[in-house]
Amino acid sequence: MDLAKQAQLVGSIHDTLNDFLGQRLKVRANMGRSKIVESEGVLTQVHPQLFIMEIDRKRGRTARQSYQYADVLTGMVELSQNDEPLFAPFVEETPLEDEMPEQILL
Repeated sequence: MDLAKQAQLVGSIHDTLNDFLGQRLKVRANMGRSKIVESEGVLTQVHPQLFIMEIDRKRGRTARQSYQYADVLTGMVELSQNDEPLFAPFVEETPLEDEMPEQILL
């Protein structure tokens, strides 16, 4: 995917999230090393490079968490509302080994 297309997609993610400002969303974030964090909160701010959510914690407490649009673009962060994903996957899955063309050995 070229840079112009990526910039256009990031802009569309920003615009879409701007429409959800103040609404409750579910976040599923891949933190690496097989650690997936799922939380729920309110989208409070939308900035040019990132967005901020007030995440619900135990005992009625909240925490602020920021995420980058690039993480949504790459699928590291998934957002949903009422169990409906806000965005379809942007990055196509790589084909399985059976479907990959044979490589030419030099």
